[in-house]
Amino acid sequence: MPASYAYLGPEGTFTEVALRTLPEAATRELVPYVSVQSALDAVRAGEAEAAFVPIENSVEGGITTTLDELVAGAPLMIYREVLLSITFALLVRPGTELSDIKTVSAHPAAQPQVRNWMKKHLPDAHWESAASNADAARLVQEGQYDAAFAGEFAAARYGLQALETEIHDAENAQTRFVLVGRPARPAAPTGADKTSVVLWQRDDHPGGLRDLLGEFATRGINLMLLQSRPTGAGIGNYCFCIDAEGHISDRRVAEALMGLKRICLQVRYLGSYPRADMRPGEMRAPRQGTSDEEFVAAADWVARCQDGRF
Repeated sequence: MPASYAYLGPEGTFTEVALRTLPEAATRELVPYVSVQSALDAVRAGEAEAAFVPIENSVEGGITTTLDELVAGAPLMIYREVLLSITFALLVRPGTELSDIKTVSAHPAAQPQVRNWMKKHLPDAHWESAASNADAARLVQEGQYDAAFAGEFAAARYGLQALETEIHDAENAQTRFVLVGRPARPAAPTGADKTSVVLWQRDDHPGGLRDLLGEFATRGINLMLLQSRPTGAGIGNYCFCIDAEGHISDRRVAEALMGLKRICLQVRYLGSYPRADMRPGEMRAPRQGTSDEEFVAAADWVARCQDGRF
């Protein structure tokens, strides 16, 4: 029996479409789960080799459900990412007209991407959130709602028709998905990688966030995601989810993580993995003074000074 990948289901989600772009998905059993939490818990429990879930979209930023699940619970690690262009269709039961639609459903992350279209075309329709866009389509099939915003490809799976297609408020909208597994040695660097971490401050003080970000800035490391999430310990208590350019094997990244480990209450390493938006060779050169070679030369100079050889 092949190893399995859990994913946010049911069948017909954008998550499933993105997952099937990974070559290794062809050799795994793909198992839908009802939520991001249940998919990740399947990995923690050893029921699945990995889980594939959405983590960020270009309209609203980080997907809080996924970020919170990676922040809490037994540690997990990101191994791959996929970018998927997103456009929605309005799926209805055959015979439904636009004027018949009083209720619509979709995943909460879809709402900001169709809000203006809905205001113009369905101003009186009531929005109901679903566990996924495909689950919204299933609920329309069952008669619970009049319409769902989902991928056009889900229509045939649920016996629906696409009343409208190419729905999006923002051009070129994308969602980022990640393949998450249990902690292990990260893959070798490709030259176009990113590293994800979660940081907790030791205490609340002026310039606290600046101190954290300074560990990256002084080493010339660009950040691609910075999002605060409440810790649950009270108002004003936050941790910070960060995606940074580079791989943990890069000297500048490793030193930044060591610096953060010294000044933070806790650092959770979420992995170093290939970037989906860039190929090796396309990365800009490190800022002067932050390349691996320059780190090695500086360390050698310090060693010579310590030996009196300067």
